[in-house]
Amino acid sequence: MTTEKNSLPKVRSVERAMALLRAFGPAAPRLSLTDLARMTDLDKGTTRRLLQTLATDDFIEFDEATKTYALGPGILLLFPALQFGRDLRDVAAPVLARLAEQTGATSFIWTYLDGAALCVDRVKGPNLHIDTRWSAIGSRVSLNRSGGPRVLLAYLDPEERSQVLSGSLERHTEFTVTDKSELEAAAIEIRQRGWEFAVDDYILGMAGLGAPVFNQKGKVVASVSITTLTPQFEMEEGRPRAASLVLAAASEIGARLRPDQ
Repeated sequence: MTTEKNSLPKVRSVERAMALLRAFGPAAPRLSLTDLARMTDLDKGTTRRLLQTLATDDFIEFDEATKTYALGPGILLLFPALQFGRDLRDVAAPVLARLAEQTGATSFIWTYLDGAALCVDRVKGPNLHIDTRWSAIGSRVSLNRSGGPRVLLAYLDPEERSQVLSGSLERHTEFTVTDKSELEAAAIEIRQRGWEFAVDDYILGMAGLGAPVFNQKGKVVASVSITTLTPQFEMEEGRPRAASLVLAAASEIGARLRPDQ
């Protein structure tokens, strides 16, 4: 049997169960049976049986009043055993907290996973009260938008970046860049200046400022970013004043990583 992840034999029922769990998200925390069947391309009978099985161990919960399903506490109980990103998260946590306090913005740390940026940790800005979609821990964001994810795209190996750009690129606002040649050109610029400032490309009226995290071998292993209302970013000679703080945070996290990370 080959050890390649994509070549391993798959169990169909497990694939279907995973598809149901992944259907839930910040924008859809509760879903009806009809919604889940449609989103996973399953018939309602199969969907119901899988949901009932998942509910026996609290991975799914059912609300009798609204006839909707949601992720259950069984999912949360798995989190303490999760190893992926733990060392990075532990190192970054105090730095993100200080960065959020210094800037008043929400701070994030991202890592690359399967063609997207994965939010490993987040600290909300102390004075930022905005009713909008925030990238929660565990959220995956396409690499063509937002400061932190676009930094990760810029520092991918050329072959990997080309593969990412050949796939489907999400467009959230009229300012989201989806043109592959533009993104390749932007990647060069990001590497030259060492940071990225993305405006209105994820949520209108908001901007993100990101910088790369280099490990001790000089490889980019993550990115740090802050997000807030666009007018909150003070500019000086075409550069956000907060860039120095974000770059310093990224450098500190990189210096604290173990040599093998």
